[in-house]
Amino acid sequence: MRENQSSVSEFLLLGLPIRPEQQGLFFALFLGMYLTTVLGNLLIILLIRLDSRLHTPMYFFLSHLALTDVSFSSVTVPKMLVNMHTQDQSILYAGCVTQMYFFIFFGCIDNLLLGVMAYDRYVAICHPLHYTTIMRENLCISLVAGSWLFSCSSAMSHTLSLVRLSFCADNTIPHFFCDLAALLKLSCSDTSINELVIFTVGALGIIIPLVGILVSYVRIGISILRVPSAKGICKALSTCGSHLSVVFLFYGTIMVLYIFPSSNNSNDKDIIASVMYTVVTPMLNPFIYSLRNRDMKGALGRLLRRDTLFSK
Repeated sequence: MRENQSSVSEFLLLGLPIRPEQQGLFFALFLGMYLTTVLGNLLIILLIRLDSRLHTPMYFFLSHLALTDVSFSSVTVPKMLVNMHTQDQSILYAGCVTQMYFFIFFGCIDNLLLGVMAYDRYVAICHPLHYTTIMRENLCISLVAGSWLFSCSSAMSHTLSLVRLSFCADNTIPHFFCDLAALLKLSCSDTSINELVIFTVGALGIIIPLVGILVSYVRIGISILRVPSAKGICKALSTCGSHLSVVFLFYGTIMVLYIFPSSNNSNDKDIIASVMYTVVTPMLNPFIYSLRNRDMKGALGRLLRRDTLFSK
């Protein structure tokens, strides 16, 4: 590792494939999107914290998802904005490894929380009479704590397997953040261990929650079809619509990026997909959950009315 750090002290992030004259426009655009992400998700956390009607398992998980979205976006976007503003593309070796660790960490938590929320919706729709008994406080805390611990272990395993590698003279990363796949391409060492970690630990962080989501919604669909009614379908859509929208948005971009990757000669599609799930998805989540959720809109209305009364 000492030889590695002495030979490569920093990397160069090429950033987004945009022309120099468009830098100012895209800087303002991404700054606005990042601020919207932070303020929107913090508003969700605040509403859930202040409104006792939202102290339920679903909103407990949603508050952690909102916190994760803020953190996930903050890992990459501020550095990208600084690079665009200063035209300095360099990032220290230690900073690059740290960014990669937290990117994997919060990305994995996002995956697992979506799976946990799908299980919560399954219990709410298929076992409504036993919901409070099954989704007790201890189970909810254990599911969230388990997601954080697994994500920490997953990110650490990727990081430890990376720092043992040595890097060649080429230190240019054709991306706007320190992507693990891009770093492995720059290495002069044997990356078979890293690939093994990706296909085992890394894949589990995606496959486990994805299977959980699919199984949960298949069971929900079967439950609705057993007693088909307009009221039941409307209730299921209102309960699961927001979560399904986020799932399709998040996993859709991951599939484009990792399951159907572009050729080695064309990197633009990968960067656009990365922008989707690191910038766009965390920004849209507050709008999806607030606009499609009567409880969140009601909590926001009560908060605004209370502030209006205090201001008089």
